[in-house]
Amino acid sequence: MAGEAKSGEARQTGNALAKTVLVAGATGYLGRHLVAAFHKSGYRVIALVRDGNRAARLLPEADQLIEAEATEAESLSGIMNNVDIVISALGITRQKDGLTYHDVDYGANCNLLAEAERAGVSRFAYVHVFKGDQFADESALARAKQDFVDRLEESALPSTVIAPTGYFSDMGDVFNMAARGRVFLFGDGQVRVNPIAGADLAAASVDAIENGTAHVDIGGPDVFTFDDIGRLAFAALGKPPRFLHLPQFIADGLLFILKRITGPATWGPFEFFLVVSRRDMAAPCYGTQTLQAHFEELAQDRTNNRG
Repeated sequence: MAGEAKSGEARQTGNALAKTVLVAGATGYLGRHLVAAFHKSGYRVIALVRDGNRAARLLPEADQLIEAEATEAESLSGIMNNVDIVISALGITRQKDGLTYHDVDYGANCNLLAEAERAGVSRFAYVHVFKGDQFADESALARAKQDFVDRLEESALPSTVIAPTGYFSDMGDVFNMAARGRVFLFGDGQVRVNPIAGADLAAASVDAIENGTAHVDIGGPDVFTFDDIGRLAFAALGKPPRFLHLPQFIADGLLFILKRITGPATWGPFEFFLVVSRRDMAAPCYGTQTLQAHFEELAQDRTNNRG
């Protein structure tokens, strides 16, 4: 494969050999930023991917691409030899191949951890979710993630758990509703959250790992209500703000229906959104990238595509 490095080969960084990090979930939104952040920090980066052809965009920041299916433990055998750090941003997200959250967010990460334990890596880092332990009983996604964190904390391996509030990419649904002319929100829109840019979160993850931090709760530099986020989106689009606040029982009814006619790839993210949208999700602030600038960039892209 073009750009692929031999296992165990180290890139020279100054006068010292670079440490090697393996990034699982490397083609996802955060995974791509993690690859870039570790590369920038001088690490030798191995990207674990499901499809090497689709992951070519990770090169040259990724020194090596390894194709494996993390839900199949045997496919991981030997891939962590000579690896110093493993960080997993692996989750089911948009997969639609019949796998469950237990299969991926828990099971696949357990397979990664078992291989890391066998290989004797120095640290295993995992991207969780802010307050995941508090709503694990209300969300299948959060339950699977928290079950893995429990397993990780039982391991003898030193570990780092990174718990972000949410990503800028998660706010895309609000932006898209604003682009259509009206933002629909469940509840009064006053729940607070400070989503974080992928690049800022990746940089914070590198710092946490290098500092040996066991757990870090993290959000972006600005705290908003969901109404605030909607207004930012309308302003970026140059549209007057228009909202429709729906009672929570409508959301509960919709979720009830979705669970009976769709799979977890559809109802799981909606269930998770409903859970987190009912509680304050403001974490310690970090980073410099703003949601306003992100929405303005989305609006500019939308204008350019129309042109």
